[in-house]
Parts: sequence; C-alpha cells; structure tokens
Amino acid sequence: MYVYDTKTGKEFVLPDIRGMRYAVCGKKPRNTPTYTSEHFKSTKGLQLPGAGCVLLVSNLSEETVTPDALFTLFGVYGDVQRVKILFNKKDTALIQMSEPQQAYLAQTHLDKVKLFGKQIRVMPSKHQGVQMPKEGQPDAGLTKDYSASPLHRFKKPGSKNYQNIYAPSATLHLSNIPPTVGEEEIKAAFAEAGFDVKAFKFFPKDHKMALIQLDSVDEAIVALIKMHNFQLSDASHLRVSFSKSTI
Repeated sequence: MYVYDTKTGKEFVLPDIRGMRYAVCGKKPRNTPTYTSEHFKSTKGLQLPGAGCVLLVSNLSEETVTPDALFTLFGVYGDVQRVKILFNKKDTALIQMSEPQQAYLAQTHLDKVKLFGKQIRVMPSKHQGVQMPKEGQPDAGLTKDYSASPLHRFKKPGSKNYQNIYAPSATLHLSNIPPTVGEEEIKAAFAEAGFDVKAFKFFPKDHKMALIQLDSVDEAIVALIKMHNFQLSDASHLRVSFSKSTI
C-alpha cells in the first residue's frame, strides 16, 4: 500500500495498518486527515491521498444491487454507517465508512472487482457524509442507516478481524459454525443459494471454522453477500469472509 509525502511528493510504502484505528468520521475534519499513529513512525506526517470516510461506487448493476448487498460487501473492510444508491442514477452509490482507514482499505480491495457481472469502480467521494432523505423526499428505500447494525465486524478496538482482511478470493472463510451442523449441510445451503461448491474443509482443531472454495472470485463475492449471517441453527448465524488460503 502506498502513500504520498505531501512535502516532497515522494511515494512511500505504508506498513501494515490492520488493527489500527484513526479519526472517526464526523469527529474530526476529514478533507486530508494526517495519520500519525506511533505504530508506524516512518509514516508520520504523511497523508493518504483523498482520505475521507465516504466512497463513490459506480457501474453497479441497477437490477440487482441493494443497500444491504453493499453493506455486507464493504463491511468486510470496515463498519459501514450509511449506504445511498442514487435515486436518479441507480448504478451509483455513496457508502460511508466509520473511519478514513476503512474507506481506504475498501477502495484498495474492491475497486475494479466484478459485482453481479459488472466491474465496479470505487473512489473517494467529495462528500463528508451520507445524508438521509428528508421527509417527503422520494427515495424508494435506496438510502439506509446501518450505524446501529449488530453485524459490524470492527466495533471492538483492536478487533482480531483487522488481522484477517484479504482481497476477494474464490475461497471463503466460514466461522460460527455450530457443532450440530456438518459439511454436507453447509454445502447444501450454498448449493440451494445457487453456488457451485468445488471444495470444503473444516479446520482440523476447530470445527467452528471451515474453508469453502467456489468456482470463481466473482461467484465468491456474491456468495459472501448472500451467505454472511445465514441462519445455520436457532442460535447460530454463519460468518463469512475472504480467505488467503486455498483448499
């Protein structure tokens, strides 16, 4: 990951930033926030280009995309606060993350990936926040607030989820699997949702977690959206993320 020294114009490699928390959106000016964490003093005084909490996502599939789908996908890289699919341009959306660092991670990993058959573009937005529609303003459910969602992955400071952030891949990491649910049940759930399972493997020492390999990265992206929070039992919902491993 690269950042720019605004004084010299030179490019530097940014050390691993997973697990670190910076300015929270709405709590500090975000035009070009400076990241000065003591965890990586080599980047002190550097600025992430275009750093802000809101992303502009374009070339979406108008027929298929929903705020919930974008919340789930972008939620892999940070806590999504609000999503707005533009009423008059439904192939474009604004997504507000909790922190500039999370927005940057989402942009880095999701720009130019295929979502529902179309290559999306993800870039920083000039907006500092996503506004909810005013009373009487047409919206058709295209703007949603997720600030109180129980599905946020990074609510806890120093969350271990920051250690497991990876680019989209054909192999998905599954967790929160109850002991009463076996391999065939999980594979059947994915198949019923329309996904072609190529391989499956429980973790040897922990059957609460498993890897599942699908036909392609594009299919795995849609599978993550559809299967994350899938109800496996009365008390258990599946957790899905991208994996760096293969089966």
